[in-house]
Amino acid sequence: MTSPATSVSADAPRVAIVTGAARGIGAAIALRLAQDGCDVALLDLDAGHCTGAADAVRAVGRRALAVAVDVADEASVTRALDAVVAGLGLPTVLVNNAGYLRERMLTKTTADEWDAILDVNLRGAFLLSRAIAPHLRAACHGRIVNLSSTGALGEVGLAAYSAAKAGVQGLTRTLALELGRHGVTVNAVAPGFVATAMTAAVADRVGESFEDMQKRVAATVPVGRVGRPEDVANAVAFFVDRRSDYVSGQVLYVAGGPR
Repeated sequence: MTSPATSVSADAPRVAIVTGAARGIGAAIALRLAQDGCDVALLDLDAGHCTGAADAVRAVGRRALAVAVDVADEASVTRALDAVVAGLGLPTVLVNNAGYLRERMLTKTTADEWDAILDVNLRGAFLLSRAIAPHLRAACHGRIVNLSSTGALGEVGLAAYSAAKAGVQGLTRTLALELGRHGVTVNAVAPGFVATAMTAAVADRVGESFEDMQKRVAATVPVGRVGRPEDVANAVAFFVDRRSDYVSGQVLYVAGGPR
């Protein structure tokens, strides 16, 4: 495993890690951070699926590195972080975006389904944050942004997902307390309904057209539309910006309204 670096220049290009970066929200975050001057490591189960997102990062003049990782596997996380350090240099930004969703009522949720959802959404954020923390402490600067969800507030049929995303908020606040003295901020972004391949798959599973689902959801949103990946990416960019040094331990809901 790589040893932590001892410092990072404020003028040096920042290296950001984005998990679940192959498509949707993760790809949008990777592109936005590249536009803001970061080189980006795009992590996903299959590095080959990150080709399009990596090309978009390079198109704005930043370096991109696609890395395969199972965020729920400790050894895989260690290998991925080593690959990022070797390929791009010291990472000082981590966006824990990788997510997994299966809608199921509590009484129909199996223990294996529960574990799978908690593993990707919560254990993954823990493992990546723990792995990068020594590098951030040594650099005396860093940003961790975790993806939560409005599901953390409770949602019928999403017991496991809601528990995982609420856990992400608790993890976020605790890491903000532990890492703040090292110049590291830790925050969370909690999207509402966002039009992505994952939510399209939900529509398919429940037998509803994705267009109809978006119209139905938009009717309940105060601003009158569903979310776009870029909406979430913009919120993440705020927390990553150096000017947000005094903002830590916060959860920002990106949902077109108060919930």
